[in-house]
Amino acid sequence: MKFVEDIIKLWDGYGAAYLQGMANTLILALVATAIGCIIGFACGILQTIPYTKNDNIFKRAVLATVRGVVRVYVEVFRGTPMVLQAVFIYYGLPYITGGALKFTNVWLAAIIVVSINTGAYMAESVRGGIISIDIGQTEGAKAIGMTHFQTMINVILPQAIRNIMPQIGNNFIINVKDTSVMFIISFTEFFAAHRAAVGATYLYFPSAVIEMVGYLTMTLVASFILRAVEKKMDGAKSYELVQVDSLTMTAGTYNHPAKGSPFDEQSPAKEKLKAEKDFQMQKRGR
Repeated sequence: MKFVEDIIKLWDGYGAAYLQGMANTLILALVATAIGCIIGFACGILQTIPYTKNDNIFKRAVLATVRGVVRVYVEVFRGTPMVLQAVFIYYGLPYITGGALKFTNVWLAAIIVVSINTGAYMAESVRGGIISIDIGQTEGAKAIGMTHFQTMINVILPQAIRNIMPQIGNNFIINVKDTSVMFIISFTEFFAAHRAAVGATYLYFPSAVIEMVGYLTMTLVASFILRAVEKKMDGAKSYELVQVDSLTMTAGTYNHPAKGSPFDEQSPAKEKLKAEKDFQMQKRGR
């Protein structure tokens, strides 16, 4: 009963702060995931641009440099905690530049930190999704005169996106939870509301339960929506409509109103051919 009373007490006093923190968390995770996907797609595509020894040295040098920069970016931001990245960007940049680069808007700083971190993970997911598409798709596109850009936009990416979708959803759910480290730069997300409530009431465990239920609710709803999107992208599982489509009838099943079909045993055309063949055989016999 004491536990329930403490939960009610916390919600009465800080319910609005919890809800606002949840809203801030969802907005930050959604915006940062979207921007991170753009960064990841750009980096993933840049890493898969082909070049050979026959290409001019300028092209090879540019692509090699771009791949090196992308590689360093991915390894640095995947290999360091987001909390330290936030400290470096929010506090470190003003320190290093003598205040020339200073964030006056904590929202902007938080979005940049989470977006860059997400982009590093998405870059590898996109690269993996692109190379998972059969090489014959690319060769076929080149055979009909498509450029690399046209091949990516019209052939490869539409197929790769479906393979990447689970990872996009996974990154969004991770961002919902990992935004909790943004309290380090005074961003008022869900976990910051928990810290404020605990600091005022010292009810750490009841507040932690509220946090756990809140995070679980957000991630479960996100998972349900993402699975629905993936199912929608899969399309219909039944192909019965194709069998009754007049434009997809197989050869030999269509009869011309006047001539019939040579594949139809009852067609006038086949009967005529058979009659002519019989006549020729009888003529040779004579």
